[in-house]
Amino acid sequence: MHLNLPEKRYYGIGEVAEAFKVNTSLIRFWEKEFDVIKPKKNAKGNRKFTPEDIKNLELIYHLVKERGFTLEGAKTHLKEEKQKTLTNFEIIRKLEGVKAKLNNLKNQL
Repeated sequence: MHLNLPEKRYYGIGEVAEAFKVNTSLIRFWEKEFDVIKPKKNAKGNRKFTPEDIKNLELIYHLVKERGFTLEGAKTHLKEEKQKTLTNFEIIRKLEGVKAKLNNLKNQL
């Protein structure tokens, strides 16, 4: 999954949910379930997600939606092997980006 989020300091829950193509309720649920997601809240109580939160949400999305982990399985995996999983996940995402650019170039030929 490639997110279409502009680079910003903070993201609202609506734009985060839209980028992941999920409901805002799922984002709130994952926030409660996974302690690595810690959005700041403004005076009105609106969540403001940081780029670090987005990276963690991407990882959770990858484990749960793409690899089929249960929530408990994803939690355990994150606790036990977070750095290794994150490194592998980042490499995969970079390679997907390179592949997309190469395909784009190929299509232009």
